[in-house]
Amino acid sequence: MICTVANSLWLGGCVSELAAFRGATGRVEEVQQAVLRRILTRNAQTEFGKAHNFSSIHSTADYQNRVPLRDFDQHQPWIERAAAGAPNILTHDPVRLFEPTSGSSGATKLIPYTASLQREFQHAIRAWVADLFTHFPRLLTGPAYWSLSPVGAQTKKTKGGIPIGFDSDAGYLGGWQSTLVQAVMAVPGSVRASSDLDAFRYATLLHLARSRGLRLISIWNPTFLSLIVDRLPEWGDRICHDLVHGTMCPADPRRARELRAALGANCLQETHARIWPKLGIVSCWKDANAAEPARRLAELFPHSRIQGKGLISTEAFVSFPLVGHEDAALAVRSHFLEFLPADSDGPRLAHQLERGRQYTVIVTTGGGLYRYRLGDQIEVTGHIRGCPLIRFVGRQASVSDWFGEKLDDAHVSRVFQDVFASLSLAPRFAMLACQPETPPHYVLYLDAAERDDLLDHAASLIDQRLRENFHYDYARQLGQLAAVCACCVHNAADLYLRAAVDSGQKPGDVKFPALDGRAGWPQVFGVTADRAAPRTSR
Repeated sequence: MICTVANSLWLGGCVSELAAFRGATGRVEEVQQAVLRRILTRNAQTEFGKAHNFSSIHSTADYQNRVPLRDFDQHQPWIERAAAGAPNILTHDPVRLFEPTSGSSGATKLIPYTASLQREFQHAIRAWVADLFTHFPRLLTGPAYWSLSPVGAQTKKTKGGIPIGFDSDAGYLGGWQSTLVQAVMAVPGSVRASSDLDAFRYATLLHLARSRGLRLISIWNPTFLSLIVDRLPEWGDRICHDLVHGTMCPADPRRARELRAALGANCLQETHARIWPKLGIVSCWKDANAAEPARRLAELFPHSRIQGKGLISTEAFVSFPLVGHEDAALAVRSHFLEFLPADSDGPRLAHQLERGRQYTVIVTTGGGLYRYRLGDQIEVTGHIRGCPLIRFVGRQASVSDWFGEKLDDAHVSRVFQDVFASLSLAPRFAMLACQPETPPHYVLYLDAAERDDLLDHAASLIDQRLRENFHYDYARQLGQLAAVCACCVHNAADLYLRAAVDSGQKPGDVKFPALDGRAGWPQVFGVTADRAAPRTSR
C-alpha cells in the first residue's frame, strides 16, 4: 500500500512535464531558444557572464560567436574558484554541491550542481517517469531498486566548505521526489556507505532477495547488476540464513524458504523469475559497449523488459527513453544543446539534426557549463514530430594513439559488434588495449567460454577491420604494431571494476569501454606478458 501511494503521488507530480515535453516536440527551435535565454539572463551578472558579455547576446549566433567551445580543462579554473567558496563565478545560483565524475577512465572531475541544474534534470526525469508509469501501471504497486550514487561515498567538502557528492541515492531526484522514492526503495540508502565492494554487493543482493514484490530496477551499467546477481549461487545459503535470523535485515523465514526453493531451479533464468516474479522493467545503458552486457542481462531476466537509459552523464541529461521507441528522445526542455557533425566544423542545433548522421554533443547548462564538449557521440535514428531520437555510439575522447594509430572507442565498438555477431560470439567482457612492449600490439581481453582458436579468429578479424583506419593500417604496414592477439581472462569485468574503483571512479556508473588507451592491463588482469603476446612469439 505504501509503495502504491508513494508511486502514485510521484506519477501525479510528473504528468504535467510529460505533457509539456509532448508539446515541445513540435516547437524544438523555439523551446531551445527559450532554454538558452533563461540560462544567459539568469547568469548575466556572474563573472563568467560579464567576461563574455551575456547581457548583449540576443541570438544563438551571438552566443556561439561570444563563447568558444570548451572542455573540462577550460572550465576548471572557474570551477576551482567556485569550489573555493567564491560566489557568482559561473552561476547566479549558489553551488549546492559538487558531484565527482571521471568519465570513462580519466581523473576525477568536480561538476557543480545548482538548483537550476537540478530543475533541468527534473524536466527529463519526470517526463520519463510519467511515460513509464502510465504505460506500465503495475510498476506503481511495488518497490524499486535505484542505484544512482557511488558505493562507499564518504562525506567530503571542497576547500570552500561545499559538499562533494549527494548524501543519498534519492538525492539526485531532489525535493518531494526524493522523499517519495525513499519510501519505495528495496535497498536502504545505508548500504551505499560500505567501503568494501563485496560487502556492498552482498548487502544489496540480500535486500533485493528479500524484496518479494520488486517491480523496477534502475541502474547504469548492466554489468553492475550482473556482477551482483551472479553471486546468488555462492551466497544463497548465507542469504537464507540472514533472512531467517534477521542478521542484516528484518527476519523473514517465509521468504528464506521461498528463496531456497528458487535456488534449486534448473537454470538461473528460472531462479530469477521465481525470486522476482513481478519485476517488470530493468532500466540500464544498452547502447554501444553496453549492448552485449544488456543483451546478457535480458537473458538473465527473460520475464522482464530491458529499457535503455538514454544518454545521461553527471554533467547533463541529454536524452531519455519513451515506451514504443527503440531509441531515446532528445531532452529539449532541459539544457541548450549543440551538435558537431563528424564532417564539419560548424555546430548544428537540435532542430537541424538529420536522421542517419552522427554528431558529438555540446551542452550549456544551468550548472555553469557553457558550450561544454561532453565528448559523447550520437547517431540520429528518427524523430518524434520535430524532436530527434538519438542513440549513443561512443566516446569521442576515448582515443588510443601510441604509434600514430589513432584508434577511437566508437570505431572499436562497432568492429566488436560486427565481428562478434558474425561468429555468434557473446563474451561477458571485451576490451582492446595496447601492449607497448616488443613487439608492440593490441590485446583483445575477453571473458568468454569459447575455444582459444575461435577467440584467435575473432582477434584476427578485428585486426582486419581495424585496418579500415588509415593510421592503424599504416602503423601495421610499418611494423610499428603487430597483429591483435586474444587473451582470455576469467572474471575480467570484476577485475576492471576493481581497478576503476581503486583509481577513484564510482562503482555504480563505471563504464566498460571497448578501448582503453592506458598501459598496464596485464597486471590488472593478472596475466603474464607471454599470455598477452601474439601466439607466434610464444
